[in-house]
Amino acid sequence: MDVEPELQSPARAAWARIARDRLAVTGLATLAVLIIIALLGAGLTREVNTFDPTTVRLQDKLAAPFSRASPQLPAAERPLLGIYLLGTDDLGRDVLSRMLQGAPVSLSIGFVAVGIAVFIGITLGAVAGYLGTLRIGWITVDTLIMRFTDVMLCFPAFFLILTVVALLPASIYNVMIVIGLTGWMGTARFVRAEFLALGGQAFVDAARASGLPHWRIIFVHMLPNALAPVLVSSTIAVAGAILTESALSFLGFGVQPPDATWGNILADGKNYIFDAPWLFFAPGIAILVVVLAFNLVGEGLREAFNPRLRQR
Repeated sequence: MDVEPELQSPARAAWARIARDRLAVTGLATLAVLIIIALLGAGLTREVNTFDPTTVRLQDKLAAPFSRASPQLPAAERPLLGIYLLGTDDLGRDVLSRMLQGAPVSLSIGFVAVGIAVFIGITLGAVAGYLGTLRIGWITVDTLIMRFTDVMLCFPAFFLILTVVALLPASIYNVMIVIGLTGWMGTARFVRAEFLALGGQAFVDAARASGLPHWRIIFVHMLPNALAPVLVSSTIAVAGAILTESALSFLGFGVQPPDATWGNILADGKNYIFDAPWLFFAPGIAILVVVLAFNLVGEGLREAFNPRLRQR
């Protein structure tokens, strides 16, 4: 028997609205395909010689897409089926193999960086919203946290990241941490606003009256009811983190060779825009697709969790 709309849980009702949104479903399907490609790419480039992204084939440098490999190449260095599906770069490295290696790196940077930012943002936002009136000397906790958030928002985010990354050794872990440490402010504001709205609800008063510790009220009773806007912003933030990493790698401050990311593949191709445009278009289109997919999913989640749409 079908469940009446008014008897559906909020999660099921939101999922039903997402399932009716063709753009959001398209974004989810695209992300699923990209994640599968990233997982396959991580295994292929590590275990299969024909997909080794570091193999240099100078006799086949700047080969166009769908070109055949030189017959002089040893069997271990030949690409799959003997064809460069996405061409080669200026060192004769297979662009497809480098794209497969860069996919898990770029996606993992996005997810880990946003995970760090969300953890910090949720913690500070929850403390500010729940314990905001608690005073530390002459200033309240809420004022202290939110003024620190405002100070962080005053700095241009990308230039702050660029400055910090330039002072640290270039590595994938430093890029993840720096992007995460400079991207929590929006989440903190969202969570604080939700906690302020939930503070007067009956279930929160009942939890306080029962003598539950503050951490349990915050993380068990209030936080699950405040995660909808965080989920939406986090989805879109993953796309922003991938763009930031790509920009850093393009400028030479991100993940360093021989490790490949879509950003440094794009950087390698900037000198061959007219001679070998596939070096530029392959990573550029990949970045465009993944960012667009995350944005479509984020927009779908925003509409699904919008209270004004619940009566539709």
